[in-house]
Amino acid sequence: MQTEREAVPAIQPKKKSARSSNLRSRLRSLRQNVARHRLAYLMIAPTVLAMLLVHLVPTVEAFYMSLLNLNQYTLGQFLAAPFVGLANYRFLLTTPDNPIVSGLGNAARNTMIYTLTVNAGTLGVGMITALLLNRSFRGRGLARTLLLMPWVVPTYAVGLLWGMMWLRDRGVVNMLLVDWLHLLSDKPFWLIGPNTLWAIIIPTIWRQLPFSTVMLLSALQTVPLDLYDAAAIDGASAWQRFRYITLPLIRPVVAIMLLWGAIFTVFGYNIVVMMFGNGGGYPGEWGDLLMPALERQSFRYWLFGLGAAASTMMMFGMMVLVMVWYRIFRTSLIQE
Repeated sequence: MQTEREAVPAIQPKKKSARSSNLRSRLRSLRQNVARHRLAYLMIAPTVLAMLLVHLVPTVEAFYMSLLNLNQYTLGQFLAAPFVGLANYRFLLTTPDNPIVSGLGNAARNTMIYTLTVNAGTLGVGMITALLLNRSFRGRGLARTLLLMPWVVPTYAVGLLWGMMWLRDRGVVNMLLVDWLHLLSDKPFWLIGPNTLWAIIIPTIWRQLPFSTVMLLSALQTVPLDLYDAAAIDGASAWQRFRYITLPLIRPVVAIMLLWGAIFTVFGYNIVVMMFGNGGGYPGEWGDLLMPALERQSFRYWLFGLGAAASTMMMFGMMVLVMVWYRIFRTSLIQE
């Protein structure tokens, strides 16, 4: 027993020495790599510094603001406002009956529905459109050119145009559905009530569809045609060729599109605020999204500390979403 006890401490220094030796070798390799590519590191150093100043400094400052009682009364003090610690976060998480917190809760619910619906619609319709444009037909070049028109329109202009199109009495949408096609018996309200979210979702899909289609079309054109020919000889149907050949090969592009689409929709702002009151409107509880709600809470209600806390929580939520996304698509991205 005594021999075994004495043998245990003898092993520990060896493990510790091996770890420290491995760390020293990695540091030595890093120094050699930096010395070998010194010019390249010097060239990218200004860009890295600028990115740190643009992203890291505002993020740290926003987090510090979330720990302050920063409102219209203490705004003159700014970062010297009274320090309240996690009180802003506690207020947002423990007072759901407060009108401000309940408004943010409605905005978070609408944003979740908005993000899922827009990305599913954009990816689905974009895939169908890309498959059609990948075929050979007369006028394909003109069709691809016209497809890009919604993408060149600024998002604030999209909000203005669709805001006029959704008007109940004089809007093009109700005229088309009721007066021309007779699909509805009465003209519905699109900018008030439960239909409000759909009035935001449809223009967003329309706006993002060109980008989605172009990305998917580019991915489809990289798939070798020999694979389709071999699958057709083996008797595979069109759906089987799409499922087992097309979809796995364009999976990395789909992954990037989902990430970009999620970021675009979660932080969506221009279309909503321009559709309702030309930048000064409020879509109501049925159509309010997180970014307009945070802007209204911070800059119209002068609750900068609470707004910074809600923004920080939103940032961490997006970081979790990105981590989940990477875990799901990690294999496809590495293989690509």
